[in-house]
Amino acid sequence: MITLSTRPEPISIEPRSMAVIVVDMQNAFASRGGMFDLAGIDISGAAPAIDANQRLLAACRKAGIEVIYLQMGFKSDLSDAGDPSLPVYHKELALVMMRNRPELAGRLLIEDTWDWQIVPELAPEPGDAVIRKARYSGFARTGLEDHLNSRGIRHLLFTGIATNICVESTAREAYFRDFWPILVEDAMNQSGPDFNRQATLWNFEHALGWVTTSADVLKALG
Repeated sequence: MITLSTRPEPISIEPRSMAVIVVDMQNAFASRGGMFDLAGIDISGAAPAIDANQRLLAACRKAGIEVIYLQMGFKSDLSDAGDPSLPVYHKELALVMMRNRPELAGRLLIEDTWDWQIVPELAPEPGDAVIRKARYSGFARTGLEDHLNSRGIRHLLFTGIATNICVESTAREAYFRDFWPILVEDAMNQSGPDFNRQATLWNFEHALGWVTTSADVLKALG
């Protein structure tokens, strides 16, 4: 067992029951020229989040803790994107931008494009799992829950982008499915104003889970 320093209180975890969920660390959300950057969303927090992930993932792999990547994207024919009768058609940024800016058609979060790819600094390694998704939550229309249950994983460390959208959506649903969600706050970056980040962290510290830092995880794995 390890004792992990978390807010609001520390928790004891069997490392074999833990995995890291790396949410959407893709060029679209973290790189210059990616979708967020093209939309005018501040991505300055992505670089330190990438650095924190590099340290964290290396330590977790060394400790035998599984690393699971979630990768947001759509098929090239948009057959999994929905039609105007579905809210994702109207609210998913990539779909909206590609409709409103024809020069971007087929370029944003489309599978096998540069925008869709995981940033090279965090490229998956052999033994890591990569689960593709077409909705904010990593549990929506994916095999994530079956994957976790088949390995006896109950405690989930969350990193990635955006803190307040895909990370929060997946971590909330993890809580609803009786997993233990733990947000690694310095290994994430939010979309929009900082109060979005603060609200997500408050929600998990007080109602939905726990909050920690990459340094605290490394210390616990020590």
